[in-house]
Amino acid sequence: MKLKFWLIRITFVLIFGALVVNLYSIQVQKGNYYAQKAQAREELSGQLMPQRGVIYITDKYNNNIPVVLNKDYPTIYAVPKEIKDPADAAAKLAPIIGMNQQLLQAKLSQQNLYALLAQKANQDQVASVQQLNIPGIYMRDEIFRFYPFSTMAANVLGFTSTVNDGDVPQGKYGVEREFNDILEGKSGTALADEVRKPTDGSDVHLTIDRNVQAEGEQIISDLMAQWHAASAGFIVEDPMSGKILGMGNLPTFDPNNYSQASSLKDYINSNVESVYEPGSVIKVLTMSAGIDSGKITPDTTYVDTGSVTLNGSTIRNWDLKAHGKLTMTNVIEQSLNTGAVFAERTMGSQIFTEYIKKFGLGDRTGIDLPSEASGDLSNLNHGLDINYATASYGQGIAITPIELASAISTIANGGLLMKPLITQDEVPTVLHRVISQDTASKVTAMMVSAVNKNILAHIPQYNVAGKSGTANLPDFQHGGYYPDRYADTFAGFAPASHPQFVLIMKIMDPQNGPLAGAAVVPSFKKFMEFLLNYYDVPPDNQTVSATP
Repeated sequence: MKLKFWLIRITFVLIFGALVVNLYSIQVQKGNYYAQKAQAREELSGQLMPQRGVIYITDKYNNNIPVVLNKDYPTIYAVPKEIKDPADAAAKLAPIIGMNQQLLQAKLSQQNLYALLAQKANQDQVASVQQLNIPGIYMRDEIFRFYPFSTMAANVLGFTSTVNDGDVPQGKYGVEREFNDILEGKSGTALADEVRKPTDGSDVHLTIDRNVQAEGEQIISDLMAQWHAASAGFIVEDPMSGKILGMGNLPTFDPNNYSQASSLKDYINSNVESVYEPGSVIKVLTMSAGIDSGKITPDTTYVDTGSVTLNGSTIRNWDLKAHGKLTMTNVIEQSLNTGAVFAERTMGSQIFTEYIKKFGLGDRTGIDLPSEASGDLSNLNHGLDINYATASYGQGIAITPIELASAISTIANGGLLMKPLITQDEVPTVLHRVISQDTASKVTAMMVSAVNKNILAHIPQYNVAGKSGTANLPDFQHGGYYPDRYADTFAGFAPASHPQFVLIMKIMDPQNGPLAGAAVVPSFKKFMEFLLNYYDVPPDNQTVSATP
């Protein structure tokens, strides 16, 4: 019995001894081998990752300017099995890489062969870690997305991110998301007897002009600061092709450090993804519908008594005045709500609604950007006269700025609704004819007259067509509208006789700001002057008549 007991003990001792020897072999004698194996696996993973395609913008000379590219950044990582004193290493590393010391110590104490410590490390971090010379702490270069112009066009471009370390980056928001399948390429594979190389992603060339974008962003930044507005935005479109030359909004973010954005709302391209009530800029669409349907002309008159009452609600002019006998051109010049209501009621709600929808309001434009919203015309489904009346001057309906840009471009290019384009390889596409060229010419003349009479948007030697809009912001919590909170918009194009640019500018909820004419219009004029000078557009000296 005693012999059997000793045999069992000896057996356990031999088994335990074998385990100790094996563990010593793995951790000590072959520790460096396994560490190198782990590093090789990580490096191989990097070699199997495809290079993401570059995103380019352009300028007036059609140069290709990289606005999103790939760049090597230092990555700091650890092989915990090689770290002899995790507590000491964590105390030294934590302040350098910006990680909680206790969490870092726990990470370094694990029996893993790889632990990521910091990606996209800066040069100071790299130098500091190198000076520490801690065994088990390593650095290597990894490829990440780089946005050389920082916040420029960030809401258009978006950014990329990964869920897990080693995953292929995925586009989030903007062009990065919309064209992710084109940009990302295809990962390589490591088989038993061969390594198949990855297929790199394809490049994307945008229609955005770098200088137009930079100028626009500076102008709306100044505008937003001047009036302490909640947000601001702009769109520049070539009305003949539908190409978007510039598109920006504030607040924004830096896609190089997207996690530092103050709010998720900063990622949104509000020009495409958000709707708002545009106000009196819609009056030019109302006039277009009435003229094209043959129900009114620019010279049709009505008597303005200062107010109109429908369904128990009273509509008044912005200045609370009665102006007497006026023409439809006078209505646009003075931006009178009662005149827009007269035009809408003269043509009838059915005709009005048909034309508003033909202009593309209430529908997506089809621009190749993600999460495009569609306008809301649901108030026109209720059959109430008051709803059609308020819609005639841009209240009670909501649209996206890109819908507005497309609609104004339709007037500028002679009545054709174009699909807005964001990439250079897209072919200009006519969606349908909305109004006749004759109608477009007449409405253009009305818009030019409005600019000339109100002076603020007038540019010497050029005919500028434009229309302002100031809309009360809806109070979604209590219903109705805020009496002293506004959305200010100015929409226009130049030169009026051969339009090159449609420009939409807006600010939301300016503090103590005046109507759009005094708030947004000076910025519109400054931006339009830049566009005309930058593209060397010859002066437009002829007077735009009311006939084609």
